[in-house]
Amino acid sequence: MAGRLRRAAFLGWAFLLALAAQGQDAKPLTAPGRFAERAELLVQAAPVDKGQWGLLIVDAASGEILYQKNADKYFVPASNMKLLTTALALDTLGSGYRFRTTLETNGVLSSDGRLSGDLILVGRGDPNISNRKFPFDTKEEFDGPPEKVLAEMADAVVLRGLKEIAGDLVGDDSYFPRERYPDGWEIDDMVWEYGAAVSAIVVGDNTVTVRLTPGEKPGERAEVSVDPPAREFTVKSAVTTTDAKEKPDLHLTREPGADSVRISGVLPAKSSPHKLVLAIQEPAEHAAELLAHLLAERGVKLDGKIRPQHDPDTAPREVLAEHLSVPLADSVKLVNKISQNLHTEVLLRAAARQSGRWSDPEDLTKFPQAFYAKAGIPDGDVVQTDGSGLSRHDLVTPRAFVALLEYAQKQAWFPSFYASLPVAGVDGTLNERMKNAGISGRIHAKTGSVAHVRTLSGYAETPGGRRLAFSFLSNNEFVKGREVHDALDGLCQVMIEEFDGPPGVEADTVKKEASSQE
Repeated sequence: MAGRLRRAAFLGWAFLLALAAQGQDAKPLTAPGRFAERAELLVQAAPVDKGQWGLLIVDAASGEILYQKNADKYFVPASNMKLLTTALALDTLGSGYRFRTTLETNGVLSSDGRLSGDLILVGRGDPNISNRKFPFDTKEEFDGPPEKVLAEMADAVVLRGLKEIAGDLVGDDSYFPRERYPDGWEIDDMVWEYGAAVSAIVVGDNTVTVRLTPGEKPGERAEVSVDPPAREFTVKSAVTTTDAKEKPDLHLTREPGADSVRISGVLPAKSSPHKLVLAIQEPAEHAAELLAHLLAERGVKLDGKIRPQHDPDTAPREVLAEHLSVPLADSVKLVNKISQNLHTEVLLRAAARQSGRWSDPEDLTKFPQAFYAKAGIPDGDVVQTDGSGLSRHDLVTPRAFVALLEYAQKQAWFPSFYASLPVAGVDGTLNERMKNAGISGRIHAKTGSVAHVRTLSGYAETPGGRRLAFSFLSNNEFVKGREVHDALDGLCQVMIEEFDGPPGVEADTVKKEASSQE
């Protein structure tokens, strides 16, 4: 904290000295001029000066450009990509859209409780078949086990009299063409929750929690549990207990497609259990296995096998149970507040699915182009390979983001979109940033972060009642993320301070100065 204060003080003094250097006869700088000088001090200060910066600020009411730097250059957007995808979903599906998940059969349920065919769990992209509580309020909250919704559906079919399944228990995720990992996702991503496999079935975010509990004494083996149970892999642990004064040191290895996870290292004696949230690689099969377990607990016998279904089946089916999701507005709010990658990928596919199934991933990433054109995004300003921004192959200009932000505020779904953005110093991924007086609560923006990339795009609400739309993108940084965050937060502070005047003042001042020089 002290380091940040010293840096802020230095930049403040540097700005005052720069003003003094202009001389007493120099004309006062306009707001854009003052911002430009202060912004350059921030982005040209070590160590963030070695990266590339793209900045664009406009008056949200008039569209007047207040400041731009590399606004038409490509940048890796990281999770700022979620702004494009969530806006697309709201525009295509509507704020009140609900996902429908069903338990269906291609057989007949007899009066004695025997189902002659398969029991099929059909997913259509609901990202919240989980124990998550809605609506999101400041932070994530959970109630019950991760498979809570599946348990409710199991109860529903048992209530209808189901006692035995003669056929198979199927996880049908064919609503989306099978593509678990978008182009540009890395191998390491696929191990952890932020890189969970994409599917039309999403149960508990397609993750499981591995819990490692250290022993009472050094040398004892740590206990291992997996919740919910996952048959697709086993955990091979060599984690031992070390002295209580030592720090945890764990190493995890999982090869793509491997049926085992290896964990080694040490945990301090008597310390709290250590949790690792790992991604499931076969979501449809995992969901079917969880459902089979829940039905067995309720006395239902399965004669067939558990299997996934990835290709469409046009055979007639009867719906035995149904679950409707929360409204899309609630899903979008969660996505942007906590930056949920898997959910964003599902929203992209759900929007595209309204136009039918696509044949290959390239067709999917072309789908949003009509929306981008409608939103006024310049042609070619978005190079898209996924919906969430986890891909390192995505490229977007600051101008594209600002065009989207300007378009969004004119739409009927804007209240849902605006409410989904993290608020500085208050919630989401900005809850611990910009907490100082004067800026806390005034920045409503989406954060972004992958290796060497930090981004922030959204709206600023000035004390004088003016709304600004902005995009600040930083790439090729080889420094601690906190140092780039400090520069981004500093830009927000300067933006609030310098552009708090009434709309149009900057444009009028610039025009007068230009006329006097002719």
